Amino acid sequence: MTKTAFSIIEIAGLRVERDAVILARIDWRVERGENWVILGANGSGKTSMLRVLTGYMPATAGEISALGETYGRYDWRDLRTRIGMVSSSIHEMMSGNETALKAVASGRSAQIGYWGEMTPGDRRTAASILRRVEALKLRDRPWGFLSQGERQRVLIGRALMARPKLLILDEPCAGLDPVAREHFVQFIQRLSRRRGGPALVLVTHHVEEITPAFSHVLILKGGRVLAKGPRDRVLTSANLSAAFGTPVRLSRRSGRYALAVRASRRVAV
Repeated sequence: MTKTAFSIIEIAGLRVERDAVILARIDWRVERGENWVILGANGSGKTSMLRVLTGYMPATAGEISALGETYGRYDWRDLRTRIGMVSSSIHEMMSGNETALKAVASGRSAQIGYWGEMTPGDRRTAASILRRVEALKLRDRPWGFLSQGERQRVLIGRALMARPKLLILDEPCAGLDPVAREHFVQFIQRLSRRRGGPALVLVTHHVEEITPAFSHVLILKGGRVLAKGPRDRVLTSANLSAAFGTPVRLSRRSGRYALAVRASRRVAV
């Protein structure tokens, strides 16, 4: 696999096998300037892809590179500090008494919790990032008193503290009510417009969360690539019907998507 200076992610011939095949023949490449959605039904392999990419699940075969480094030839613990991650697993590890400001500052070392007193520099940087993620008013509020949507913004701020080149959002709208989800989706759209920001990878099974910020889509089914490429070419009713195993109709309005499940035909008995 040939690397380029512009590669964010390169995966070739990826296979993960335990008691059964989890991922098979995955080829995927993310270029600089692209923001991707990984889309698929539950059990399609989305979470396994993330675990492989972040080094928590070893591959059975294939080659994986991220930010120009190849798995097996580079210390993946160091690479993780350059990849921002927002997921439910981080939610569960946060201390209820830690303020939003300290939670963001802890992202510099990719550790959970900020030990000791914050340096003036970390305090200024964390406050600046809270402003960037539209959450500065939360700086002194403890984690335990933040809403789900506020926590997601703080976790994105925490991920940005280390100035990552890649930001992975693993089902970031899970647990949000419809209004909070829409506010958060619009926030991600605004965040994507900032110059010098990281490449974005959104993992979801809801097309409603896909905004114009995302240029490309990777659809998984049964641990395999069903379709991949530019959003407007890949995101179709036919591909989504195949992905979810039932006839669906995709509609688009003002740059946003909606999915409707087609009524099944009743069989006379």
